[in-house]
Amino acid sequence: MHATMSDMSSKPKGYYSSVREDMIGYIPAHAKRTLEFGCGTGGFSAMVKEKLGVEAWAVEIDKESAKAASERLDKVICDDAHKAVDLVPDDYFDCIIFFDILEHLIDPDSLLTRVKTKLTKDGVIAASIPNVRYYRALVQLVVHGNWDYKDHGILDRTHLRFFTHKSIVKMFGALDYRILQMEGIHPTSSRTFKILNVLLLNSISDVRYKHFAVVAKPG
Repeated sequence: MHATMSDMSSKPKGYYSSVREDMIGYIPAHAKRTLEFGCGTGGFSAMVKEKLGVEAWAVEIDKESAKAASERLDKVICDDAHKAVDLVPDDYFDCIIFFDILEHLIDPDSLLTRVKTKLTKDGVIAASIPNVRYYRALVQLVVHGNWDYKDHGILDRTHLRFFTHKSIVKMFGALDYRILQMEGIHPTSSRTFKILNVLLLNSISDVRYKHFAVVAKPG
């Protein structure tokens, strides 16, 4: 196990092969070079490469997944995310992608800080981050008293950090990033939640979403 990241070796079959089509709209249309951390088998970056014509780089810690990704992308580094930063060029990428990866790191702050030098002048970070205040997870905790780790999802047993809407905003602000776009994605369909949110004057609107999509720029 790497010291800076949770052990991903026990993930279920198919975990590394999902393609986040819902996130394609958060990649700048003008991007020429992208870098994705935790690319799995490279499905998302391959899609970005096809649709936007980018030069697609990626980092993946799982050897089999990295090998598969290398057949689809321009450059794949198989290593721990923090170590891989030193192996990519400065001032090179128009978009650096973190989809459901920051929560697996012991110190996501230091990685977000270090990748700043890898971005071009107009480069951005695009991230998808799980919301620990998601309605269904909150019901299990508050109503049923359950905090059960699973193979995937909000309480993925390999998650080392947990985020809420407020903590995401604070994290990027503290690291001197300017959030250009932040949206809740994957909303619950629960009617009970909708009623509760109305009764509470929309004060728990963030609880509706399983993830938050973030586009942020240094400075």
